[in-house]
Amino acid sequence: MDSDTSNLIQFKDHFEIINDEMFKVFNSRVPLVEEIGRHALLGHGKRLRPLIFVLSCELCSYQQEDVYQLSTIFEYIHTASLLHDDVLDNAEIRRNRPSANQVWGNHAAVLEGDFLVSKALAIAIRAGNIPFLAKITETTTQMTEGQILELAHTDDWEISKDLYLEIVTAKTAMLISTACACGAIISDAGSETADALTRFGLDAGIAFQLIDDLLDYTSSEEVFGKPVGKDLREGKVTLPFIYTLEQLAITEKNRLEDLFLKHQPTDDDYKDIIDLVRRNGALDRIRDEAQSYVDKAINSLDIFPDSTTKRDLAILSQHIIDRKK
Repeated sequence: MDSDTSNLIQFKDHFEIINDEMFKVFNSRVPLVEEIGRHALLGHGKRLRPLIFVLSCELCSYQQEDVYQLSTIFEYIHTASLLHDDVLDNAEIRRNRPSANQVWGNHAAVLEGDFLVSKALAIAIRAGNIPFLAKITETTTQMTEGQILELAHTDDWEISKDLYLEIVTAKTAMLISTACACGAIISDAGSETADALTRFGLDAGIAFQLIDDLLDYTSSEEVFGKPVGKDLREGKVTLPFIYTLEQLAITEKNRLEDLFLKHQPTDDDYKDIIDLVRRNGALDRIRDEAQSYVDKAINSLDIFPDSTTKRDLAILSQHIIDRKK
């Protein structure tokens, strides 16, 4: 058991039920759809989004039997976004396994992602709660907009922190926030409760992506499940690199930009950039910012009375900072 998993051992029963439910409702008349789907859904997926939905439901005293089935919505949508991401990025590895697009090709991977979104929406419709369904469909729209916004700024070395955070919010934080908000919505918990859980999920989600982008420069492929420096190679200018560029003299920045955007950088060139990011203090700064977002997230839970579930949500949000992958 790795350290990331052991930190979440108290949620083991939840994870087992989520996994069972996820594969119970995942079916297709086309065997290849099931084969690709199982490949994409297995691996070392964290299941944090369905878990955070279950805990949000518990916090709002939702006790219906469909809570775990509804939780699969968020893993299906998340996995669909990864399938589409990997096609756009020509990724070869996902969760320490060959990516679906590498095994079955881009066309099959894109269609599998579409199937997973359709499956998620079908489950949401069966819940019979229009605000619940509306929140989920709004989120899938925002996630797509975030992906396109990121695509529009590929190799954009002038990207601002504000624009970076706009992309992060739409692509990553919004789904985590929606998983929290939907726990309140399905429970008819009221607007104050829904707003608090929405804020909790949004801040925790931003922290999650900040750490993800940090790990892209600090982890190893064996631990992280994908190549280190992958973002830079794909032209994604994330916060570690934004902060690094801010500290460079204009002549050095122009030299590097010319090398990376107009010529063919070598593996050693990428290694030099990664080392530069690691040395300049940007990563400590980002970890501190991520912790601040987690602290804000936990403070959003102040409206709830103390309970085991409230503490579990706080533990889960802190895990975002402490994780290694």
